[in-house]
Amino acid sequence: MKKATQLLAGKDPIVWTISPDNSVLDAIKLMSEKEIGALLVTRSNRLVGIVSERDYARKVILKGKESHNTPISEIMTENVISVRPNESIDHCMALMNKHKIRHLPVIEKGRITGVLSIGDLIKSIIAEQSNTIAHLEGYIMS
Repeated sequence: MKKATQLLAGKDPIVWTISPDNSVLDAIKLMSEKEIGALLVTRSNRLVGIVSERDYARKVILKGKESHNTPISEIMTENVISVRPNESIDHCMALMNKHKIRHLPVIEKGRITGVLSIGDLIKSIIAEQSNTIAHLEGYIMS
């Protein structure tokens, strides 16, 4: 089974972050521009939270707040669930399922090394299953 670090190796190494002092509008603009669903919130290169499109919908739109004058710190999730690079994809998937999250930062020695999305994990699992099926079909046919 693949590890988190192996999935990160196949992804763009850029991790998009934003300060908790920026406005929610800044976050939404950046997510739209980069076509991503969440941003890690950092202060002095330390992970302090995560903000997602879901946070925007539930904590800004539905509560009648204004994006341009609401700081990210008001809507971000502070207790971020994360994994180490050597965690298995199965473990990452179980964490995402248990906590109902779609983005999982990968942290090594206090440093952010990447972010795995639910889509990354699903693609990996499907590819692995396809390889297993092809191998079994080859075995049966021989």
